[in-house]
Amino acid sequence: MAQPTPLFNRLALIGVGLIGSSIARAARAQGAVREIVATARTAATRRRVAELGLADQVVESNGAAATGADLVIVCAPVGVCGEIAKEIAPQLKRGAIVSDVGSVKTAIVRDMAPHLPPGVHFVPAHPVAGTEHSGPDAGFAELFVGRWCILTPPEGTDAAAVDKLAAFWRMLGANVETMASPEHHDLVLAITSHLPHLIAYTIVGTADELAEVTRSEVLKFSAGGFRDFTRIAASDPTMWRDVFLANKDAVLEMLGTFNEDLSQLTRAIRRGDGEALFEHFARTRAIRRGIVEIGQDSPAPDFGRAHPGLPDAPLPRPYAVSDET
Repeated sequence: MAQPTPLFNRLALIGVGLIGSSIARAARAQGAVREIVATARTAATRRRVAELGLADQVVESNGAAATGADLVIVCAPVGVCGEIAKEIAPQLKRGAIVSDVGSVKTAIVRDMAPHLPPGVHFVPAHPVAGTEHSGPDAGFAELFVGRWCILTPPEGTDAAAVDKLAAFWRMLGANVETMASPEHHDLVLAITSHLPHLIAYTIVGTADELAEVTRSEVLKFSAGGFRDFTRIAASDPTMWRDVFLANKDAVLEMLGTFNEDLSQLTRAIRRGDGEALFEHFARTRAIRRGIVEIGQDSPAPDFGRAHPGLPDAPLPRPYAVSDET
């Protein structure tokens, strides 16, 4: 099968952790770009990116990475994305697409958009994929296969730029969804991602603090549920600190609802109300079945599960062409 025509000549990756390195691997494997230039905050990470051959060029500054790029993806913690946008703004060429991978979108739009010059297309994105590992060695090309990438372009964004970025993510194996507003995205992700992480951090922390349970017992007798929580709680603390600070309103709203539901379960347990417990567990079990049925997970146990392979490199989906892209 002939390789497709690359969608972008030059991809700039600012930050090369799990997501950035996976984008680099997948984009290269699928022929989505002709050239990759990358940078990272520390010299040690930049050296490792070069050693792994993840980019054609590894440069020392964000501005140098953005210079001449057709697509710039900021793969950094949410809290620093505004400063990065300010730094790269003078180097961005007209018609370039600027995006990100943050799991919070309202703060990203608020912090990045004001710094980007006219003629540059800002299309925030959130690939809903990841593992508990971080760093350039943690990435793999199949990370996005079958997962969703959510786009939240601000009102008035050039439709051709949105379509082109969507085509890029589809080439990497992702399903693409466009949401009407960053606020709606943040509310949805507060319950599907952010609150589960907060709960996982809390449960693992509670287990660690129990004086009557030794650490060796917690490790030795951890059942599947606790193991799942420890995997989630092993995620990058810097990234999740920024997520909760940036999306605090939506998280607090979902946390309030969760506390109400938890109070109802507490009362049912205290009163010995088995019928209420059974009804609740049956309803929530159906949610799991629904996730499996729509292909967002497998019924197989998660530990050691193989990831699906990259699809054959597809031809880019048609998208409108404008004078600036």
